[in-house]
Amino acid sequence: MKKLAVLLLTALILPFASLANDAAMCDENSDCIAVGRWDLGIALGYGVKSNPVKNYEDIPIYLAPTIAYYGDKWFFDNGNLGYTLAEQEKFTINLTTSFSADSAYFYRWDPSNIFIAGTNQLNVGATPVARTVRTFGVEAEPVINDLEDRNFTLLGGVEAFIYTRAGIINLSVAHDLFDVHSGMEAKLKWLYNIAIAQWKFELAAVADWKSEDVVNYYYGVRPSESVYWSEKFQAASATNLGLELTTQYVINEHWELIFLARYSELADEIVASPLVNEKNTSTFFVGAAYRF
Repeated sequence: MKKLAVLLLTALILPFASLANDAAMCDENSDCIAVGRWDLGIALGYGVKSNPVKNYEDIPIYLAPTIAYYGDKWFFDNGNLGYTLAEQEKFTINLTTSFSADSAYFYRWDPSNIFIAGTNQLNVGATPVARTVRTFGVEAEPVINDLEDRNFTLLGGVEAFIYTRAGIINLSVAHDLFDVHSGMEAKLKWLYNIAIAQWKFELAAVADWKSEDVVNYYYGVRPSESVYWSEKFQAASATNLGLELTTQYVINEHWELIFLARYSELADEIVASPLVNEKNTSTFFVGAAYRF
């Protein structure tokens, strides 16, 4: 209950990339992409994505591109490929690829920092120096050496959109396609759109589950990084909870002003990692977007 209370009192963001909903859902309250048409856009402004990994700096956001195309079955949406298996008035089922949000904390050019977070600007701070700290003759817990690579991988799986009067329910399950960590991720997301004159609002609540393999790969400690912490920290599956808000003010056919906010409370199993020094992450972006 404490976690839910914190989430409900916190404002957040959903990237302004378009969702392809059922034709029945494409009205003035939602952003849909016409079949057979490229959707290209770019937003300029300022924002920040916080980085919970120790000694890695927060990520500034200046540029947020949108690149999407939807055919009768196949689609491309901000770097992800998909294929529609079934499409009805009340639901859509797709096979799709997706990016890991966790690898974005370790790499400047991770696609999650370009398309999902809307930035490719990542300032990486210095990693800790290998040493053991002594205080008054007592040996303290050793710090962590330079981190080994956390490689990029592509996730692949199935997703479903269920359209209701109370909003859209999005369910997805995905597996590591490149066998980098051999883990799985699953997501439950609720979205609700509101349109008032030239204003558009989209609210979302998210539960993001990660298997033990995912948590261990990104937040576990290798023996080369610290023998002590590699034995001390034991990874486990985890579920992050989040809230999101997107606000758009439509100026004309091409221009709009946007405000994005996102808050995610990290699971205790991730916060317990010696690589993590924050219990939550947040993102905001304010700017102007142009759609070609």
